[in-house]
Amino acid sequence: MTIRSSNDHSVVSAAVSGRPTRPALRERYDRRRAEVVLEAAHVFAERGYDQTSVPELAEALGLAAGSLYHYFGSKEQLLRAICDQLMDPLLEQAEALLEEPREPAEQLRALVRLWVEHVVAHRDHMLVFQQERHVIERGAAWRGVRASRKAFERLAEDALARCSPAHPGSATDPRLALAALLGMVNHTAQWYRPRGRLSASAIADGYVDLLIGA
Repeated sequence: MTIRSSNDHSVVSAAVSGRPTRPALRERYDRRRAEVVLEAAHVFAERGYDQTSVPELAEALGLAAGSLYHYFGSKEQLLRAICDQLMDPLLEQAEALLEEPREPAEQLRALVRLWVEHVVAHRDHMLVFQQERHVIERGAAWRGVRASRKAFERLAEDALARCSPAHPGSATDPRLALAALLGMVNHTAQWYRPRGRLSASAIADGYVDLLIGA
């Protein structure tokens, strides 16, 4: 197949091989593909997605361009994989957490702790997601990423709403409270440093306290 890099005018011809069917080979393929996604997120976070051509990315990853196309048919497909690696585990873990019996305020606190810790652990992914938000917001190819994001936002909104009756001093508009929480947590990727004064859990608790009180 013929693939054009999205930020230069070079055309690369490459055949994307299918995922192996044998279990051992498939496991190795999936593991290496996940590693490529992780490493690419770091490169894009440092250099910028639009500013990094496919040959430059392959060089940074220590791969031939053909090896990169072994896992991804295009640069945009790789970007979607970065977003999936960010959103899918978070959504899955959040759904499991919210099924556990907890008081509403403790449930919200646990959710925000999980969320902040995930953003911190996937800081590169989050930075790339924010850089390319304008791309993600449109196009049928991004429908799955948007659905995962919306599903998580609904979980967070519901958790906030359950806290409101017990915390009358908290924000009364659910959408405003959600927007504030989204802004605080997602922006953490911009300024968080591992050796900073506050841990991820402490940051999460601070965000919750700002919304519903200590």
